[in-house]
Amino acid sequence: MTTGLASPGRLRVNRWWGLLAGILLAVSDTATVRALGITFEVNGRDATLLVGAFFGASFALLGFLVGYVVEGRRRDREAAAVIRAQVETIAAARARLAQSEKLAALGQLATAIAHEVRNPLAVIRSAAQGIAETAPASDVAVRRACGFITDEIDRLSSVVTSLLAFARPPQLAPRAVPVPELLDRAATLAREELDARAVRLVRAEAPGLPALRADPDLVCQVLLGLLSNGAEAAGAGGEVRLEAHAADGRVELAVVDSGPGVPPDLRDRVFEPFFTTRPRGTGLGLAVARQIVEAHGGQIAVADGPGGGARFTIRLPAAGAAAAAA
Repeated sequence: MTTGLASPGRLRVNRWWGLLAGILLAVSDTATVRALGITFEVNGRDATLLVGAFFGASFALLGFLVGYVVEGRRRDREAAAVIRAQVETIAAARARLAQSEKLAALGQLATAIAHEVRNPLAVIRSAAQGIAETAPASDVAVRRACGFITDEIDRLSSVVTSLLAFARPPQLAPRAVPVPELLDRAATLAREELDARAVRLVRAEAPGLPALRADPDLVCQVLLGLLSNGAEAAGAGGEVRLEAHAADGRVELAVVDSGPGVPPDLRDRVFEPFFTTRPRGTGLGLAVARQIVEAHGGQIAVADGPGGGARFTIRLPAAGAAAAAA
C-alpha cells in the first residue's frame, strides 16, 4: 500500500540544494568583490579568500537549514494529506459497514413480512374472484369492487415480490451474452408497456460491441425496470432511448428518457431501499437494480440526459475483461 509520502532520498534533495545554493552564492559574492577591486586585509595580509570562505560556509549552512525546514514542512503537509485520506477511507468503510448491517436487518424483516403476507393475499384474491364469478351479471357494483380488490392484491403481491428480491442476494448464472441479443430481449419484453403509454423506443448501439459476462435474465430485469421507469417519466408522446457502447474494457448500457429528469439532490438517494418519489412506488426497484449490477462487478448511476431527462447508465465488464480479471 502506498502512503503518498515522498521518499527520504527525494526529501533530502532540498537540504543539499540549499547547501549548494549557499556555496554558489558565496563564490559569486567573492568573485564580484574581487572584480570590483575590493580586498580584505588582516595584519597587512590579503584575507579576501578567507572572508569568502567564511561567508561561503555561513551561506551554505543557512541554505542547508532553510532546505531542511522546507523539507520538514513538505513532509508535514504530505503526512497530513495521507492521514486525512486514511481517515476518509476509514469513515467510508464504516459507512459501508453500517449500511450493510442496516440492509441485512431490512432484508430479514422483508423476508418475514413477505412470507406472512403472501398466503393471506392469495386467499383474499381467490375469494374476490369467487364472489365476482358468482355475482349476478346485473350487479355491477359487486363486480367493480371485486375487480378493485383483485387489482390491489396484485399490486401488493408485486410489492412482496420486490421485498423478497431485495432480501435475497442475487444468484448469478453468468455466461457470455451478446449485447444486441440482450437489447432485443429487453425491447421485446418492454414493447407492450411502451405502446400502452404511447412512448417511442429508440435504439442506439455502437457496432462491434464485445459480449458481456453476465446473467442475461438478471440484466434484462434491470433494463426492463429502467425502461418502465423511463416510459412513466416520459409520458404519452415521449421517447425512451436504449443505448450501448464500449469504453475502457467495459460495456455501457444506458436508458435515457425525455421526462423531467432526476433533481441533483436526489440522485444519491434514488438507489436507496424504500426511497421513492412516486405515490404508489415501493422504492425497491432501483435498489434491487443496484444489487444486481454490483453483483456483476459493475456500477449504475444517474445523470442528466442530453435533452434534459434522466440518463441511467449501467457499466458492466466485457466478457474478455472479466475472464482476464478472474
